[in-house]
Amino acid sequence: MAASSRLMITEAERRYPVRINLALPSGGLGERLDQMHAWLDENCGADGWAMTPSGLRGVLNDAVAIYFLDATTAAGFVARWCAGSKVETAEGVLRVREDTPAPRVGVAAHRTP
Repeated sequence: MAASSRLMITEAERRYPVRINLALPSGGLGERLDQMHAWLDENCGADGWAMTPSGLRGVLNDAVAIYFLDATTAAGFVARWCAGSKVETAEGVLRVREDTPAPRVGVAAHRTP
């Protein structure tokens, strides 16, 4: 791991108290990475999360660590982006789901009669 990666990890661990490790699929995240970034920005704020190399050795297909300011948004991320109806792990890290999550549907504005 490069020295700059170690610096990124140290800064993220100092600033964000909650971390999840996410195993990358064999083909990488592709377009899903942009979708994840958009979800993270929308739900955590642009400065409410960080993503770094996980620093885990021996993890199949590599992994990333995602840092959050609170456990609630971390749980929301896991529910939205991780595999299975129950969270599945492989080699100690969460797996990215293979299917695309259903788009969010907004609630119509409430009107008073």
